Amino acid sequence: MAAGDAGNADVADKLGIETGAVVQEIGWDEDVDDDLRAAVEERIGSDLLDEDADEVVDVVLLWWREDDGDLVDALMDAIGPLADDGTIWVLTPKTGRPGHVEPSDIAEAVPTAGLAQTSNISVGPDWSGTRLVSPKSVKTKR
Repeated sequence: MAAGDAGNADVADKLGIETGAVVQEIGWDEDVDDDLRAAVEERIGSDLLDEDADEVVDVVLLWWREDDGDLVDALMDAIGPLADDGTIWVLTPKTGRPGHVEPSDIAEAVPTAGLAQTSNISVGPDWSGTRLVSPKSVKTKR
């Protein structure tokens, strides 16, 4: 394993992505973290599904920037194909990067979309991740 590969596997671990998981990617653009995408694809053993996919997914990676529109609408769209115990990761540019989203903007959108925010992590040099789940799946894990 090359030195860079261990870091890639760590990102998939941080995101809680398991081998064989079905992962959908929404909001792809030229600025996304290709290392993160490669790590996830390597972990799941297949390509990421695009936003037009209509199968049930375990994880949604939602790349989100300040000027991308209404986050509540995007989250509602992301919930549609999500499995009951699925996870949405809102991936946003870090502070000081173009397109940075204030954490308070995410915190305000989450309950409106019927989701619960569980954690925030760094997923690369330029991106942060906010983990969202359905509140019912939070309750069943207690």
